[in-house]
Amino acid sequence: MNVAGTPRRTIWVESDGWSVGIIDQTRLPHGFVTLRLTDVGEAAHAISAMLVRGAPLIGATAAYGVCLALRQDASDAALDRAYETLVKTRPTAINLRWALDAMRAHLAPLKPADRVQAAYAKAKAIADEDVAINRAIGEHGLGLIRAAAKRRPGETINVLTHCNAGWLATVDWGTATAPIYLAHEAGIKVHVWVDETRPRNQGASLTAWELNNHGVPHTVIVDNTGGHLMQHGQVDLCFVGTDRTTAQGDVCNKIGTYLKALAAKDNGVPFYVCLPSPSIDWTINDGMKEVPIEQRAGDEVSRITGRTDDGRIETVTITPQGSPVANYAFDVTPARLVTGLVTERGICAASRDGLLGLFPERRPNR
Repeated sequence: MNVAGTPRRTIWVESDGWSVGIIDQTRLPHGFVTLRLTDVGEAAHAISAMLVRGAPLIGATAAYGVCLALRQDASDAALDRAYETLVKTRPTAINLRWALDAMRAHLAPLKPADRVQAAYAKAKAIADEDVAINRAIGEHGLGLIRAAAKRRPGETINVLTHCNAGWLATVDWGTATAPIYLAHEAGIKVHVWVDETRPRNQGASLTAWELNNHGVPHTVIVDNTGGHLMQHGQVDLCFVGTDRTTAQGDVCNKIGTYLKALAAKDNGVPFYVCLPSPSIDWTINDGMKEVPIEQRAGDEVSRITGRTDDGRIETVTITPQGSPVANYAFDVTPARLVTGLVTERGICAASRDGLLGLFPERRPNR
C-alpha cells in the first residue's frame, strides 16, 4: 500500500540483511517513523507496546523476533527462550502463537549452525503468505462490494469499519480494507465510515491515515455514530477484522465490534468478518467462555495524544483525577450476528460447518 505515493510493507529486513525494520504505529498519524529491531527483546517490546499491532503483523514480527534471537544464540535453549519471551507479549491474538509454533516446528529439527538462515527464510515465507492471504480475502470481499454496487448503479457504496484491520495491521493489503482497496482501484464508487475506535483511536489514527494516503474517500466518525447511520440507510456493508475466531465462528475483535454487529443485525445491514485462516483457533468453541480477553493499562483510556494548533504533539488526561478505569481491549461477537466470514478460500457461514466446508483438512479423523 502507499505512503506518500510510495508502496510499502509494514515489516522488512533492512539493507544489512539481518536487522528488521518496522513502522512505529504509536507515532501515527502525526509522524511517520520507522525503527530498526536488533534483538528479541526489542521485537517483544515492539509487540507489547503496540509499536506493531494487528494479529497478522504481530505474528510476522514474532517470527522475525526468533530470527534475531538465533543470530545471538542458535541453541535449543535459546530457541525455547525466544518462544517463551515472545508468546507472552499479547494474549489474545492467535496469530502470535501460530507463527511461533510454525517457527519452532521448522527450526527445532535443524542443527544450530543451520538455523539462522532457515529462520529468516521461514519468517519471510510467513510474511509473504500473509500478503497473499490478504489479497485473496480482498478478491472475495470485492465480490460483495460489486454486488452492492450492482443493486445501486451509479451510487456510492458505504462501508463501515471498526478499529484498524488495514495494511498496518498486516504485512500488506489488510483484511477488512483489502476489498475496499481493490474496489477503489477497480473504479467502484466506495466510501468508508471510519470508527475512531476508542481507546487508542486506531480507526481515526491508523485506518484514516491509510485511506488518506491511498486516496480512498472516507469520513471519521465517533464510535457511537454507526447505529445512527445504519438506521438511516447510510451503511451498505460492515467489514471488520478479527484477532481470533473460534471453530464455531465466534469472533474476537477490538472492543466495540459486538455493538456494531448488534446494530447491523437490527437494521438488516450485512456484517462480514474478514478472516485470514491463521486467525482461526480450531482448539476452542465458545468464544465468550474460552477466549482470553486482554486488559490493558488504564492510561489508554484516561489519556489521549494529539497535535496542537501550533504543531506540538501533546498527551493530556481527560478523566477526573482518582477515577478508576477499566480497559478491556477486545470483545466477542457471537457467530449468530455474523453474516459471513470472508477467508482466503472464499466466503462461508459463521459456523463450524461453514468453516470446515472451506478447510476440510480440519475435520476430525473418523
